[in-house]
Amino acid sequence: MTPGHRITVEPSDRPVRVVHGGQVLAESDRALVLRETGCPARYYIPPQDVRLDLLTPSATHTYCPFKGTASYWSLPDAADLVWAYPEPDVAAIRDHLCFYEVEVR
Repeated sequence: MTPGHRITVEPSDRPVRVVHGGQVLAESDRALVLRETGCPARYYIPPQDVRLDLLTPSATHTYCPFKGTASYWSLPDAADLVWAYPEPDVAAIRDHLCFYEVEVR
């Protein structure tokens, strides 16, 4: 970490739901909230609560100096909609999936 940069991960205190094009892609009451300096809060959802059958692996990979290398998945009409860190520097989010837009209830 660089000075002043922080990442915290804690259980969400509310259920999280992901809907795209009217279809529910994920629903979880076990999501984790990752807060990172300079970034919006992100919800990381365990794979058991995600409709993985609807997602296709993408060739996209990105690197974050604080979290590691991310892999992405897409829908036919939404490229790189979801990502995960299979070998993250932040162990709590390992293999959890994160979507750009979530509904917190």
